[in-house]
Amino acid sequence: MAPLSRNPFTAPGEPGRGLWRALAETTGGAALMLLTQLILGGRGPAGEIQLLLGTVVLVLLAVRRRFPVLSLLGTSVVVGLLPPAGLPAAVTAYTSAKHLTAPRRRSTVLLASAVLAALVCALLAPAIGLGGHAFGLALGAVLAATTLVVPGLLGGSGGQEDRLLRALRERAAAAEAARRLAESESRIHERSRIAAEMHDLVGHRLSLISLHAGGLEMALRKEAPDLRDEAALVRRATGDAMRELREVLGVLGPLGRDTGTDALTDSTGTRSDVEALAAESRTGGIPVELTWDGPDLHERAAQVRRAVHRVVRESLTNVHRYAAGARVTVAVTHTEDRVEVLVRNGLPPVAPEAATGLGTGRGLVGLRERVALLGGTLEAGPTPAGGFAVTARIPARPDPGASLTAAGAPPREAPSEPHADHPPAGLRRRVVDALSGFLGLAGVGVLMMCGLLLVSQASPDPAPRDPEPPRIGMSRAMVERAVYGDDPAVRAAATGREPARAESVTSCIYPTFRYADPTPPAPAAEGTPTDEAAPQGGDRLTITRLCFRGDTLATIDRFTVPMVSRTPPWESP
Repeated sequence: MAPLSRNPFTAPGEPGRGLWRALAETTGGAALMLLTQLILGGRGPAGEIQLLLGTVVLVLLAVRRRFPVLSLLGTSVVVGLLPPAGLPAAVTAYTSAKHLTAPRRRSTVLLASAVLAALVCALLAPAIGLGGHAFGLALGAVLAATTLVVPGLLGGSGGQEDRLLRALRERAAAAEAARRLAESESRIHERSRIAAEMHDLVGHRLSLISLHAGGLEMALRKEAPDLRDEAALVRRATGDAMRELREVLGVLGPLGRDTGTDALTDSTGTRSDVEALAAESRTGGIPVELTWDGPDLHERAAQVRRAVHRVVRESLTNVHRYAAGARVTVAVTHTEDRVEVLVRNGLPPVAPEAATGLGTGRGLVGLRERVALLGGTLEAGPTPAGGFAVTARIPARPDPGASLTAAGAPPREAPSEPHADHPPAGLRRRVVDALSGFLGLAGVGVLMMCGLLLVSQASPDPAPRDPEPPRIGMSRAMVERAVYGDDPAVRAAATGREPARAESVTSCIYPTFRYADPTPPAPAAEGTPTDEAAPQGGDRLTITRLCFRGDTLATIDRFTVPMVSRTPPWESP
């Protein structure tokens, strides 16, 4: 499992791999803002302020999973000042509401963000050039409804659905685990009950038989030596039956507990132990050939060594019972991953007296289960040559989860390879989520554009503000914003007819004003043509001269000059 991250781009509990996702989201958010700005036109704050507000929106978009409340409230303020940030704000509202699990808190945050966006837009609309306060309130209400409230409600609904599905999956997994555990416990208790009954009913009787056989052997030692050997044989057979009973009880008893005869022997299942089993069979008249490939089993778990011992011993016992005198080969192969035991016998020289064939296989049931407990497999059956073979493949490192499978729980299915025509479920879901997100953004964009269009059509354009008239002491930049700039025609009309400039003046402009200047014209300087010098019937032009000392307005001079008629003399009345 990946370690949980505390970086600002992931939600609490998510793995720390959110940097590239955040970069992709901010890039997409910037593209959406530019597209919206092109559609809406140039209405809004100045370029530097737009850049700053856009950066704030993108930062809040990137950290919305870690800080949902802060991101949503901050984005609502920016949306009230920058309408093109509506689509990134919708994404932030959707994700933030999705990560807010408490319904009351989610509703409070959504309502606060909507009110905040409407109030900010209403209060600051005149300052950023969006119109009057009433128009700003209507515009903020539309933006809040389309980019904050609607996506937030959808995000809250989606978050509740995801949490419900997650809880249902967890409950289903817990129910399945409880069912498997109950089945396993039931089988364990049933095995334990059978083992206890066998111990009580059979073990006690065998103990009595063994006791009486020992007493009979002692009593016949002097009186009937021939019968003493028979009594000794009965006692030994009873002891063998007791040992086999304990082994059966070990198989039927609780899983994970082995109560066989050699359960606590350190050499059980090693090479020397298997050689001893082969030598014991040779003593009984069975030619056994043993081959061992690989290292010894001293370093392996006790369960593995006991399973190897049981496979060899049970197979040789079956040969003694059903194929006496047949040649037997025992092959043990030990690798890094598993231990393979193969016991194969040929045809016996003399057919067994009882018509049992090669046996019913009942004794192999417990052996197969013991191997299955370790996650291995056991195969037993006749060979093409007429003999019998037992093959056990035991993992060198037992599988801890194999016991449930052996107990009857359904095994876990291996994941199948996805077909080329059927993509994995995770990929299909990601594609569906991406398409849903794209369609949702498109719908939010359409709603926002329609709302802004209706508000714009319902509200008249604000009246343009009159610029402030120039006054002494203003900077050159402020003066140029207040007037239309230097008019070459006015400058040409003033050339040779204007009054003298002050000595400290460095430059002058001759503008055409945007406003009605109530200042009366200054008296004409000496040598300047007056009204009496103007042609009879001609008009006079009032000129304003703005002179600067450096970058500061120093003087404002107004004077009149005669207007030259452009009508030829022969066309004059």
